[in-house]
Amino acid sequence: MPAPVTSPTVDALVQLSFAVHLALTRIAGQFDLSVTQLRLLGILRDRTPSMAAIADFLELDRSSISGLVDRAERRGLVARRASTVDARVILVEATPEGLAVGAQIAQGVSSALEQLIGDATPADIDAVVRLAASLQARADRDMT
Repeated sequence: MPAPVTSPTVDALVQLSFAVHLALTRIAGQFDLSVTQLRLLGILRDRTPSMAAIADFLELDRSSISGLVDRAERRGLVARRASTVDARVILVEATPEGLAVGAQIAQGVSSALEQLIGDATPADIDAVVRLAASLQARADRDMT
């Protein structure tokens, strides 16, 4: 049975997602982190969400978030604290070490992705930025 034919657009988007995921995997590996842990630090760089909110951001079961946060906490990257508004809610925040590692990761990701698009023209880059914003807006709408 022949393989199904995909459109060039679908193929290009899949190839792009593979290239970006590979870059993220390599950067995460430099810090002995998984891509999910990398994403956790990215979420925590500018907010202190609840465990439930992290589960929503990462689209993971709440039971999976406990283990994820446990591992990051053991490494000194995050800390948990009770909410001052509702003591039943546990908030997660990046520690100073977690913020420092997150900043190094952000720099590494920026460098890797800039290399990925290295020879693109300014017009191509503008088109990628517009397309990414459009795709993200659609994904956000579809999630609600």
